[in-house]
Amino acid sequence: YINRNPRSRFDPARNELVSRSLESAQQCLFNQDYGTAFVHYLLVLNLAPVLKDFESFRFTLFKWADELDSLGRIQDLFDCYEQALELFPTDEVIINSMGEHLFRMGFRDEAAGHFHKALKLKPDYPEAKENFYRVANWLVERWHFLMLNDRRRNHKYQQAIQKAVEGGCNTVLDIGTGTGILGMCAKKAGAAEVYACELSKTMYELACEVVTANGMNGRIKILHMKSLEMEVPKDIPKRVSLVVTETVDAGLFGEGIIESLIHAWNHLLLPPQNTQDPSRPPSQAGRVIPAGATVFGMAVQCLEIRRHHRLCVSEIGGLATAAAGELHSPVSCSSEDDSTEPYTTERLSRLPGGYTPLTEPFNALDIDFNNVQELEGLCSREVSRVRLPVTGEGLLDALAVWFQLHLDQQSSLSTGPKEDTCWEQAIYPVQTPHNFPLRPGDELIVEISCRDAYLRLCSVAVARDGREFRLDDCLDPDKPRNNPGPSGNPNPSLNAEAELCSALACLGTEQSSGPRDYTMLECAEMALLNNQPYHDSFRRALAKLITNLKDARSVQGPSQGQGLEVMPLTDPPSDPMDPGPDPFYVLDVSEGFSVLSLMAASQGQVKAYSSVEKTQHQAVLRRLARANGVPEEALEFWLNQVEDEQAVLQRPSREKLWSAIILDCVETCGLVRQKLMEKATLARCLLEDGGQIFPERIVLYGMLVESDTLLLESAVQGQEPTLGFNIAPFINQFTVPVHVFLDLSTLQCRHLSDSVELFILDLMNTNANYTNRDVKVQASASGRVTAVPFWYQIHLNEEISLSTFNQDSHWKQAAVVLHQPLAVREGDWVRLAVTLQKSSISISASIEEEAGETGTVDSVKSPIR
Repeated sequence: YINRNPRSRFDPARNELVSRSLESAQQCLFNQDYGTAFVHYLLVLNLAPVLKDFESFRFTLFKWADELDSLGRIQDLFDCYEQALELFPTDEVIINSMGEHLFRMGFRDEAAGHFHKALKLKPDYPEAKENFYRVANWLVERWHFLMLNDRRRNHKYQQAIQKAVEGGCNTVLDIGTGTGILGMCAKKAGAAEVYACELSKTMYELACEVVTANGMNGRIKILHMKSLEMEVPKDIPKRVSLVVTETVDAGLFGEGIIESLIHAWNHLLLPPQNTQDPSRPPSQAGRVIPAGATVFGMAVQCLEIRRHHRLCVSEIGGLATAAAGELHSPVSCSSEDDSTEPYTTERLSRLPGGYTPLTEPFNALDIDFNNVQELEGLCSREVSRVRLPVTGEGLLDALAVWFQLHLDQQSSLSTGPKEDTCWEQAIYPVQTPHNFPLRPGDELIVEISCRDAYLRLCSVAVARDGREFRLDDCLDPDKPRNNPGPSGNPNPSLNAEAELCSALACLGTEQSSGPRDYTMLECAEMALLNNQPYHDSFRRALAKLITNLKDARSVQGPSQGQGLEVMPLTDPPSDPMDPGPDPFYVLDVSEGFSVLSLMAASQGQVKAYSSVEKTQHQAVLRRLARANGVPEEALEFWLNQVEDEQAVLQRPSREKLWSAIILDCVETCGLVRQKLMEKATLARCLLEDGGQIFPERIVLYGMLVESDTLLLESAVQGQEPTLGFNIAPFINQFTVPVHVFLDLSTLQCRHLSDSVELFILDLMNTNANYTNRDVKVQASASGRVTAVPFWYQIHLNEEISLSTFNQDSHWKQAAVVLHQPLAVREGDWVRLAVTLQKSSISISASIEEEAGETGTVDSVKSPIR
């Protein structure tokens, strides 16, 4: 240690303390005593600021913070970060790391502030940029952009508000104001007093900025609170004559509009207009915009919905699935657990494969938001039954629901599937384990309720030939079935019809099968199980690897071929398996529920380790193993044996290396998983000779497209759709340049080029990887390049690969959206600069000039991850 501060030359005691503390810190760091090392480093850096470039301090801070996090010592964790930031107030890495801890603990607003600060300090810092984009999706959900770009919706709300204000409603409360647009409409219409409330801190601050930018600061009072917490005169001086709100979701009631309106009528609104006393002026009566709603529903057949909510295959990668029991998604309208969402949402017009109506649309519910007694009695309404004549032939997969929002007596908005609207539709999937073919002449019986202020619709029975049969009764498991599978004929076959008739013959309304025993998987996990090409490809690739390894061992002899000895991070339990012939060790570290480990174990002479965590899901795999003749000892659940999450890629024993490691490389949303290449680097060190990582490489493909839809879903397009109000610059700060969960097959777009290879990630050969690549793409048509959609070809080995753009895929695609579109002519060349940094891929686009030099039409870098 050399102290270069001349003033400290005359303080040998201080120098000695610094030297000893630094030595102690390094020894503690070597012994992995991070807490003590951190204290020593704090002392060193406070006494000797010249050492502030010392990188070991960062490492110690992060390790100690992780340890405190695992111990639940949250206050100590943040104290450490505050001490570190006193020393390093402009260190973007520490600021970003603290934001990551805040985000994991649910403090999204605070996390966003740290990520934003880190980006200001270093605009090209990829980790902070990715974190900010991730948290931006939480803080400002993507539907805000679509809704603000929906000029028709905005205009109709403006007209209704203006009519109400001109009719005498001069005090207004905007509940859930968002960007403040409805409150500003009221003020522009001439309301004397306008109040607004917003629970989200981010949206509250955004609304304050928007209101100020539009010259209404001080003329609209915005409160950062729930409307349910508001009181008169504490928060607003008196009751208002008009409440405006759009706190409705695709299922109408999911954002709590019923509870908020009941509270508003009882505490914030003037009493409603008394029809028996029309002499009372409107300014002394209360009303709500929207005034009410009518809910519609329709039974549909839809393969895409089916495969995301229930098991559609009888075999997965050579494994019979009957023993798995009933598997379905966590979306259930009839669950006894009220925390279960009764519906999901989809845009029916953009579902791959489309949908087939099985009934005419029916009126499910009418609600008057200006009738407080009706609102208060909604949840206690008796369950109603609707009998729907079946008009189409097909398999019953879901009830699709939408509504007409009545803003006033003259104006309304529809969220129907045939409307050009910013809304999706609510989907109530059928969760029974078997397919139910309907035919014209049947009647579908639907129960409708509003328990716990959720609108719940449930298909409960079919009436045929004068008899009524419940849909949730189970078929005899011993009877043969014809299961069409996710890629089978969507129309009911004769066998499926016979199956249903046979089931109906022995079932009646008086019979009850008792509680249903089922296991819930996430929608993406259900779609993965139904992805037969995925599992068939893995089965073939695993079988080939095991065969090659067996052949190699027979040549080398049993004592060879295990590779170099690499010590594990911890000493795992001894292998209880009888040595016999040496097994091949296979590790599956897929996210969520996966049967790949069981498929590997079914190969024989394989000891497979699964990363499935949930006890219920492990039980499903054990049942499948027993039913498919896989020995119990051939399958282990690895995370049960690993205390440290970072050690998940360690080995099953001191002497053995992995024969295969299966990495989950692509998220369902269409992005490469974080830290993929780092995991691949570690995995390569743990493979035996001839062992393999699955997949061995990933090839990224993309194309140039023109899509106004992607622009509308990614950013507010100027002031015209927002009624002239200046909103776009403020909310567009939260624009994320990558659009995920995209169905490219149904996206409204024009292809402006052929698909091209953009990048290769080689997981088996580190020398084959690169960090930068320029790709020249020739425009096949003239237009505006607004986005670069991308997908992956996942190569399990040299012969077997999978595409995330396949119609059977459980993956969605993603797209980089260029918010400064590139105008191209047919034959022009566009240069895409693709960069990889710590598993984060970014793309920038520009026009190639005729002379060969690159123009700077667009230089926005868009991270893919």
